[in-house]
Amino acid sequence: MRKSRFWAFLGRKQYVIAGAIVIAAAVATTVIYSDHEQQQREQLEEELAQENTPEEAGLVAATESTEQTAQASAVIPPEQTAEAEQLEQTAEAVTTESTEVAQVEKEAENETAETGAGANVLHFDPEAGMLWPMEGNVILNYSMDSTVYFATLDQYKYNPAVIIAGEVNNKVYSVAKGKVIGLSNNEETGCTMTVDLGDGYRAIYGQLKEPNFAVGDYVESGHVLGYVAEPTKYYSVEGSNLYFALQKDGQPVDPVAFFQS
Repeated sequence: MRKSRFWAFLGRKQYVIAGAIVIAAAVATTVIYSDHEQQQREQLEEELAQENTPEEAGLVAATESTEQTAQASAVIPPEQTAEAEQLEQTAEAVTTESTEVAQVEKEAENETAETGAGANVLHFDPEAGMLWPMEGNVILNYSMDSTVYFATLDQYKYNPAVIIAGEVNNKVYSVAKGKVIGLSNNEETGCTMTVDLGDGYRAIYGQLKEPNFAVGDYVESGHVLGYVAEPTKYYSVEGSNLYFALQKDGQPVDPVAFFQS
């Protein structure tokens, strides 16, 4: 009885062991198969990576970027597009207006320049004549045809100007409209101002002091140009006076012939 039980137990144990062996074999087979598939996948990925060159990768990236941009553009709301168009129209209108304003300003500047230039155009009319530069007696007349006597120099010589007697600090007036083109000092006429009257005429004022205008300034007829100064050593005997000369195209002419009576 005991032997039959032993053999029965032993038979059951063999079945259990055999089942355990089968299960272990199946598990081992599964593990080996999984490792094999993993190796195959890795090998395939390496081959694909080698086949995809940098140019192809860049092309793929560019294609994807273009597709993404197109998709983003496709989803822009209509309201935003309308606003963008309105902003563009506003910008164009502002640009056009700025251009028009700039043109108007430029035209205004040109007109102003032309007006200013016209206002400063010099023209001397001999028939209209000119003012006397100062009140006083002519003590030495203009004389280029014959000589006249200069007391201080005690000699006769030609005189291209008129010498008008006056007191120190007497006012000296502009004889006509003109532009100051020279302001200098010399031994004979002291502080001397040259004024362009236009049409080739120039007025020269000598023995001045404290001139009221500088080179480049425009003067009107009757403006106070300065004052009578102490006489130079060339006119010490004649006394304080105004040296006044008139030239036409660089040549002296008799000022008395142009003074208004």
